[in-house]
Amino acid sequence: MTLVVRRTIRASQQRLFDAWTQPELLLKWWGPRPVRCVGAEIDLRTGGAYRIDNEFPDGTILSIRGTFEVVEPPRRLIYSWRAGEEAQSLERVTVQFEATDAGMTEVIVTHERIPGRTLLERHKMGWEGCLDGLAAYIGDIFEPC
Repeated sequence: MTLVVRRTIRASQQRLFDAWTQPELLLKWWGPRPVRCVGAEIDLRTGGAYRIDNEFPDGTILSIRGTFEVVEPPRRLIYSWRAGEEAQSLERVTVQFEATDAGMTEVIVTHERIPGRTLLERHKMGWEGCLDGLAAYIGDIFEPC
């Protein structure tokens, strides 16, 4: 199954790409509330690995891991996605940063190879929450373009 989530944010492609790919920035906005990002490692190159640690309200940590397949700053990322140690399938995420008029960028997240409807719904809530967090972070931290 495939999921597509979009959000238009008043910021440049570069600002959004940096927020998505620099661990110190990712820690500030990643995760649908009340999930918090408590760790991030990113080797931003084709073949490079990443890890994002999400902490749930009960203290459980879920690690998302994968490898970058495509890195095209500041326009596109494609990477594999495996959440948790028990994940049996290797999913794929594409993030596009498409410049629009008036200094805005549309962030398009395409999550593929989702093995079922229940997981698709969880990913939808997660990605929508992440994009909410990114928009709030960019609005609070960066000057509009």
